[in-house]
Amino acid sequence: MDQLSLLRQHFNSLVVGLFCAGFCSVSFASENSQKVKASQGDNSGKVVLIVGDSLSAEYGLTRGTGWVNLMSQQAAKESVKIKVVNASISGDTSSGGVSRLPQLLTVHKPQLLVVELGGNDALRGLSMSMTQQNLITMAREGKKSGAKVLIVGMQVPPNYGANYTQQMAQTYQKVSQETGAELNNHFLKGIADDPDPLRWFQPDRIHPNEGAQSLMMKNIWPQMKKMLASQK
Repeated sequence: MDQLSLLRQHFNSLVVGLFCAGFCSVSFASENSQKVKASQGDNSGKVVLIVGDSLSAEYGLTRGTGWVNLMSQQAAKESVKIKVVNASISGDTSSGGVSRLPQLLTVHKPQLLVVELGGNDALRGLSMSMTQQNLITMAREGKKSGAKVLIVGMQVPPNYGANYTQQMAQTYQKVSQETGAELNNHFLKGIADDPDPLRWFQPDRIHPNEGAQSLMMKNIWPQMKKMLASQK
């Protein structure tokens, strides 16, 4: 096997590890990540509710260094008043999100709901149609509560094949089209597709490191900011 093939094989293994460890097992989550994190930001600002998995739950990171907290800090720098509630749980699925969302909406009454779920569903081999329906349900419940809704599109590792990758992308597109929720498809841009993927991962070569968190924040904050500005 030539050097290029070895590199490709290593990268595929790395991405598989990233997505599997990031999404697959709730048992890996720390005790803190399985609880709704304390609200951050200006208490007089609009409420932003994040419902996600390990990519938003600071898995393996020092508390306060994840993209959600960086986003809150960036909002403060730009004088955008928000109150952030991070209800992300490492390993969560779309089914878990559906079951938790009603109470979260009732308690926190967000103006913006960000749903970062679905990758774990695919890696567990769960029905794509079920994932789609769960995300549709979450988007509709969010909008019904009066919140703007942003769906973060997840991806599967490249070794799942182009067909499956396309199906996954279409699932998120359909959710957005059917519910009117906005879609973000570049959350991991510059990280998972970096020529040197190890640059953005923790020593376990699986989870995005602290340096990657600022890129993740920059990939999503401008869209969130625009949505907040349009929310009365």
